[in-house]
Amino acid sequence: MNIALVQHAVSSPASTAVEQGVRAVRAAADAGADLVVFPELSFTPFYPRVPVTDRDRDALALAEPVPGPTTEALAEAAADGGVVVVFNLMERAGTRTFDTSPVLDADGTLLGRTRMMHITAYDRFHEQGYYAPGDTGAPVYDTAAGRIGVAICYDRHYPEYLRALALQDADLVVVPQAGTVGEWPDGMYEAELRTAALQHGFFTALANRTGTEGNMQFAGRSFVTGPLGAVLAQAPGADATTLHASVDLARTAEAPARQLFLRHRRPDQYEQGAVAVASDRTG
Repeated sequence: MNIALVQHAVSSPASTAVEQGVRAVRAAADAGADLVVFPELSFTPFYPRVPVTDRDRDALALAEPVPGPTTEALAEAAADGGVVVVFNLMERAGTRTFDTSPVLDADGTLLGRTRMMHITAYDRFHEQGYYAPGDTGAPVYDTAAGRIGVAICYDRHYPEYLRALALQDADLVVVPQAGTVGEWPDGMYEAELRTAALQHGFFTALANRTGTEGNMQFAGRSFVTGPLGAVLAQAPGADATTLHASVDLARTAEAPARQLFLRHRRPDQYEQGAVAVASDRTG
């Protein structure tokens, strides 16, 4: 699989940003990509940097359904280029809004959507005012490029979520992200997914925003890891760029997680997603 991670800043009107995204898909396809991944809120400003009560609520009105205009534009580009596309937007579904990543197959078919399950709330990430908790679970998609799962930004912190993708034989987990400089210690983005890849035996590909919005400087440094935990390719921090990486998904069969860790699990000893604690035991 040839992966293209589109690392960019969004400063244009949404319609112009989507047009730029379509051009990025076509350029990646021309360069040989099988899969194109965009960051979180791929074509809009990062709305949650301010609380809902402190800013114009019109931002919520910009949420759109899936399928909708952005999905349709990206689906056409996916079909034209013969590439799988994963992007991210604020989805409107009835009276609720979700942080959502549609997954488009190489013929433009909408295979489904992943909605971010875990919603954070802290300085500059006021997401609980914007998004309902996702209700799609942790789906894995059979795409023309391989079996792909999606962990949207904050969901990558939850081993339970990543384990669910591994138990469905995901070969690659893509992470649309909006991570900032100094948000975590240097190297933590990489360390977290390197560990997840080793523990679960899949590749990971994180596409991050770059550029500055208000008091947020997005970190860039999009990267790909292998199923043994090594970083295989990484983009620079400040530059808007497309990172290309070629991976052999068949290598997941050789991973320690597939050879050992997942085979030696003890689900009979697990309760609510974790090993039962000693105080729950009797006898």
